[in-house]
Amino acid sequence: MSIVKENLMDEFPEKSKELSEYMDSLPLTDDQEKNRGYLIQSLHRAQGIFGYLQEGVQLFVAKRLKLHLTDVYGVVSFYSYFTDKPVGDFKINVCTGTACFVKGADRLLEELTRFLHLEQGETSDDMKFSLGGLRCVGACSLAPVVMVNDKVYGNVAQKQVADIIEDCK
Repeated sequence: MSIVKENLMDEFPEKSKELSEYMDSLPLTDDQEKNRGYLIQSLHRAQGIFGYLQEGVQLFVAKRLKLHLTDVYGVVSFYSYFTDKPVGDFKINVCTGTACFVKGADRLLEELTRFLHLEQGETSDDMKFSLGGLRCVGACSLAPVVMVNDKVYGNVAQKQVADIIEDCK
């Protein structure tokens, strides 16, 4: 028995239209290599519209740029910014770069795991929280760093985890 996943492009026509209009605004050609230059910005826009890059969305971007789905998926799976899974309302990420790691990022991640009952890469059943780690957020002077969506918390101690979660409510 085959399970067919719903295609976000079909499920949300208004969002599909927005992405289509964006793709129409790009100066695309028949030259696959020139179009490849628009891949990251197109994926960024698509993820902003849909929240994540489900396979149907990736396929749409690939077709419009005249690329193979594997080219698109390679970028999605390489960059930690992109996700192909639904995420919670609050995306909580701990920077795991060298400066943050040295200053206790691993202990912060453990505390968040304990507090949220989520492992890294998981989303809560109620779709409220997603927990992850990022290689580096470029805020080394604030290490260790926790990001909740676009908000940066610097010099975070384990005892602040509950307050950060409370800020999400």
